[in-house]
Amino acid sequence: MKKIVLLLFLIAMVPSMAQVQKIEPPYWWSNMKDTELQLLVYGNNINELQPEFPESITIKKIEKVDNPNYLFITIDTKNVSPGSVSLKFKKGRRTVSKMDYEFKARKLGSADRKGFDSSDVIYLIMPDRFANGDPSNDSSPETIEKADRVSQGGRHGGDIQGVIDHLGYIDELGATTLWSTPMTLDNEKTYSYHGYACSDLYQIDPRYGTNADFAQLSEELHKRNMKHIMDYVPNHWGLSNWLIQDLPGQDWLHYWEGGEYGFKRSNYIQTTQMDPYASAYDAKGCMDGWFDYTMPDMNESNPMVINYLVQNAIWWIESADLDGMRVDTYPYNDKVGITEWVTRVMKEYPNLNIVGEIFMHDTAHIAYWQKDSQIGAIQGFNSNLPSVMDFPLHDIIPHVFNEDQQNWGDGLFKVYDHLTKDFLYPNINNLLVMMANHDVNRINQEFDGDVNKYKLAITLLATIRGIPQIYYGDEIGMLGEKNKGDGDIRRDFPGGWQGDAQNAFTSSGRTDKQNDYFEYTKKLLNWRKGKQVIHKGKTLHFSPSNNVYVYFRYLPEKPDDVVMVVLNNSRNSQTIDLERFAEGIQNHASGTDVLSAMDFDLTQPLEIRPKSALVLELN
Repeated sequence: MKKIVLLLFLIAMVPSMAQVQKIEPPYWWSNMKDTELQLLVYGNNINELQPEFPESITIKKIEKVDNPNYLFITIDTKNVSPGSVSLKFKKGRRTVSKMDYEFKARKLGSADRKGFDSSDVIYLIMPDRFANGDPSNDSSPETIEKADRVSQGGRHGGDIQGVIDHLGYIDELGATTLWSTPMTLDNEKTYSYHGYACSDLYQIDPRYGTNADFAQLSEELHKRNMKHIMDYVPNHWGLSNWLIQDLPGQDWLHYWEGGEYGFKRSNYIQTTQMDPYASAYDAKGCMDGWFDYTMPDMNESNPMVINYLVQNAIWWIESADLDGMRVDTYPYNDKVGITEWVTRVMKEYPNLNIVGEIFMHDTAHIAYWQKDSQIGAIQGFNSNLPSVMDFPLHDIIPHVFNEDQQNWGDGLFKVYDHLTKDFLYPNINNLLVMMANHDVNRINQEFDGDVNKYKLAITLLATIRGIPQIYYGDEIGMLGEKNKGDGDIRRDFPGGWQGDAQNAFTSSGRTDKQNDYFEYTKKLLNWRKGKQVIHKGKTLHFSPSNNVYVYFRYLPEKPDDVVMVVLNNSRNSQTIDLERFAEGIQNHASGTDVLSAMDFDLTQPLEIRPKSALVLELN
C-alpha cells in the first residue's frame, strides 16, 4: 500500500516539476510591422507541455529542440491590443504553468524614429571608466567580479548614473550623440568591465544600473536633443550566458570538436568574406572561430538564433528608445545571417541608423559592407548595412600629423590620397570617421601630447565628409598606450570618482593645457552643429604643397555657403598664393576663421602659422 501511495505521489509531482521559469522577449508591443513573434519559453522539462493562449493570439508554430527545457512558440500578434494576457501551459487537461505576458503600446512615431547622421558628432565612452554616480552598485551579489579600481583590468565602478550626471559636459563639448560600449550583463570572472561577453541579452549589468536606468539615459539625452547609440554584439556571447550554460541545442553555436567547450580561436582573416580565391577552410576559420575563449561564436545560420537576435535588438530599440546601434565585429558574423538581421531591424525602423565595426584597413574592403555597394554587387551581395567605419582614415591620421615634411606620399598627401578613393562608397556621408577608439592607442599618445597636432586632427575630422566620433578624454589630452594593456587606453576620466584629485569635467578643474584641448574642440564642434554645408556638402580639394592641404566644402544649390579649410602640417609659417584656389574661392573676397574670429583678405596671399588650421567661412 505504501508503494502505491508513493507512486501516486510521484506521478502527481511530475506536472509540477514542469514549470515555465522564463519567457523571452520578456514583453512585447502591439502594432508592430512584423506581427510574428517567436517566444523562447524556458523551464524544467517543459517540452511536453501544450500552450493555450487567448483567442487574440494565433499560435502559428511550436518547435522543440534537443534540450527538453525549451519550447519555441511562434505567434501572430496582429490582433493583440495593449495589456496583459494569460499564457497557459498544459499537460493533458491540467494547467501546469501560467504566466502573464504584457503587450505594451508603442511610443507615437516609434517606427519612424530618426537615427544619427552626418549632422551628429558621436562621443564614445567606456561606462566603467567614465564616472561613478552610484557607489552602492560598484559590486553586486548577482555578479562574480567585484569592484577593484586599483586593478587596470578590474571593475572601477563607472555606471549609468555617472553618465547622466555628466551629460552637460558632453553637451557643452558639442557632441550630439552618445555611444557607450556594452552595458548588458557580463558575468565573467575577470575583465568583465568591457561588456563584450554578454551573459544575458535582456538585462543591463547591475553594476551599471537597471534596464530602467538605461531607458532613463535615453530620456535624459533626448531632453538635450541628443541621441543614444547602443553597442550590440550578435557574433559572440559570454561563456557565462545562461543560454550557453544550458544550450537549446549544439547548433546554437559553432562547436569545434576536440576543443574545451567547443573552443577554437578565429583566424581573424576578415578578407575571406569577399576574397574570390578564399578557401572554405580559411573562411570557416574566420567566421566560425571564437573571438576569444570566453566568447562562444553564435551560429547565425540557425533561424532560431537570428530570430532571437532580431527580436532582442528591436526590444532594446523600443524599450530604451534608442536612436541607433553600433554592431561589434561585423565581418566575423555569418554573412547571410547578419544581413537578415540588419534587414529585418531596418525594415521595422527605416530611418534608423546602424553602423558596423569593419576593422579592416583597405577602403575597398570597408566599402564592400555598406548598403548598395557596387563592390559587393560584383559578387551578388548587398549587406543592407547603412553605415561603416572609415578605419583606413584612422590608420593614417597618427602618421600624417607626425610627418612634418611632405616627401612624396607623406604628410597630408596621405589624407588627399585617401579621399580620392571615396568613389568606392555608395554613401560617403554615412561613414563614421575617428582618430581613435577603445581598442587602439589614444590619439594624444600617438602625438606625444602635442596639442597642435591634436588640433589639426580634430579639425580634419570635423570638416570632412562623414560622422565624426571622438573617444572620451581625447578632448582633454588623455594618454594611453595599448602595449601597456587595454586598461591603459581605458583610463578613468579624472573627476568621475568622489575623492579624485582633479575634476576635468569643469573648466576650473582642468589644467591650462587641458582647457586648450577642450576649448578648441568645443568651439569647433558647436560651430559644426548648424553647418549643413559640412553635413551634406560636396568636397573640392587641392593636392597638398609644402605639407599644406586646402579643401572646400560647398553646396551647389547655395553658392554663398562655402567653407575653406587650410591645414598647415609643417613646422614653418606658410604664405599661400590663393590664385591656385580660385576654383573654390570663386567671387568671395574674404573669409572669417571660425576658430579665432579673425577676417582674412582672400585677394591677397594667405599667411598661416606652423602646425595650425584655418576654417574660413567665405563672405
